Parts: sequence; C-alpha cells; structure tokens
Amino acid sequence: MSAAPRGRSALTRRKAAAGRVFIVPNLVAVLVFLLFPLAFSLYLSFHHWNMFDPPEFVGAQNYRRLFTGDRLFYIALVNTLIFTVATVVPTIVVSLAVAAALSAKLKGIGLFRSVLFLPLVASTAAMTIVWGFMFNTDGGLFNTVLGWFGMGPVRWLIDPRWALVSLCLVSIWKSVPFAAAVLLAAMQGVPETLYEAARIDGAGGLRRFRSVTLPLIRPALGFVFVISIINSFQAFDQAYVLTGGNGGPETGTYLFGIMLFQNAFAFNDLGYACALAWVVFLILLALTYLQLRLGRDDTAAG
Repeated sequence: MSAAPRGRSALTRRKAAAGRVFIVPNLVAVLVFLLFPLAFSLYLSFHHWNMFDPPEFVGAQNYRRLFTGDRLFYIALVNTLIFTVATVVPTIVVSLAVAAALSAKLKGIGLFRSVLFLPLVASTAAMTIVWGFMFNTDGGLFNTVLGWFGMGPVRWLIDPRWALVSLCLVSIWKSVPFAAAVLLAAMQGVPETLYEAARIDGAGGLRRFRSVTLPLIRPALGFVFVISIINSFQAFDQAYVLTGGNGGPETGTYLFGIMLFQNAFAFNDLGYACALAWVVFLILLALTYLQLRLGRDDTAAG
C-alpha cells in the first residue's frame, strides 16, 4: 500500500530535479544578460565613470544635474514626446488599415503581404540612407515630385521642424509592418460567425469593423500601442543615420537615444548616461502602467 505513494513521490522528485536542470541555463542567461546589466547600470547612475578610471561615487548628483543643470535634457524630452505622438498615432491608424486590407481574401494579396513586410527584414541604417537621398533638398525624390506640382523645394533635413517630420516618416515606415502583423493575427482570430451575424443584421463593412473587429482586437491594439511608445523612446539608429549624431539641425531631432549615445560614448560620462537611461525607463514604466490601467478599466466597463 505504501510502496506506490513512495514510488510516486520519488518520481515526482526526479521530475522536479530534471525540471530545475532544464531551467538553469535560462535562469543564468536572464541573470547575466538582464538582471546584472540592470543592477550595474543603476549602480553606475550614482557614480561618475569615464570607462578608464575607477568609478567615483557622486550620489544623486547625476540626477540633480539632469533635472536642474542640463538644458538639453528638456529639449530631448520635448522632441521625444513630439516624435512619439507623431509616430505612434499614424502607425496605429495605418497598421489598422493595412491589417484590415491584408485580412481580405483577394487575388494577389500574398504578393502585397510580402512587399509590406520588407521593412522588417531590411537594415534600418541602410534604408535610412536611402531615405536620406530621397529627402535631399537638391534633386531628391520628394522635392522632384513637389516640383511637378509647381511647389518649391522643402528643406527636409536642413530645417529643424522638417527634419523631425522626416524622421517621423522614416519611423512610421519602419514600424507599420510589425504592428500590422500583430493586428492581422488578432483579426484572423475573430470568429467568422460574428461577422455573419453582423451582416444578417444589416451592418456594413465599416460598422462591422467598428463594432466587431475593434472590440475583439483591443488587447493586441494595446500591445501595439505600448510597444510603439517604447520603440519611439528608444529610437536611435534612424535619427543617427538620417540627421547625424548631434541631434540634427539646431537640435531638431535631438532625442533621448542621441543624448544617451553622446554622453556615454562621445563625452565618456557613462554614469550620467545610466542616470538618463533610468529616467527614461521610469517614464516608460509610468506610461505603460497608465495604458494598461486604462485598458483594464475599459474592459471592466465593457
């Protein structure tokens, strides 16, 4: 009678031990590549370190300097917020339209899907260089097209405001395929019976999209919204390649990513860069929590 429970207990212990052995590599990877860098960056944010001499403890001086002594922090904050709003909203709107088009059963839709997802596999730096040629004031594609309609050339990468607009266009082009893929997967999970019931009730295509599709893909929409905000705050490569590592003309494209790069690798002040990184992390954490809280409240209300 007691042999079976003891056997089961021994088998359970062996399975538990095997499970621990299997997860050890993952735990080590998380510790080495995630937790340790996070802890070390937090440690460095309270130090001055030029990567050559031993770190010098300065307490909260880096944070005080960030909020009270560095005018460029607020320029980067404003630019990043404008950049985020100007890219996240169009990205979601365009991605919804693209995902709805891709979910349609039309002839040749496979080719359209392949073309759409090309930005996901293309090098951001290489494609940004191509965009730079198209934004060229003299002889660029966009100004050439504007000339066909009798419009004067736009100083895309020279005027600070137009430089930020140019950066937003490149970022939207890069962000739409991933967002559209997530939303397309969510749309394809909507039961067809709900659309059939809506058709029977006389709902048109737009009404079905608003009343059936949007409510059921809300979790995916919230995920895309959060990821898009995070990507916008972390934007660096397209800004660096398109307008240079100094933040573009008159700091027009001076984003947090550029500021982090300058302080860490141009000014060799890694402690200050880590303090900035943690401030950006806290901003993103607050925005993500707010979005999740609003999404949970909307779901509860619904």
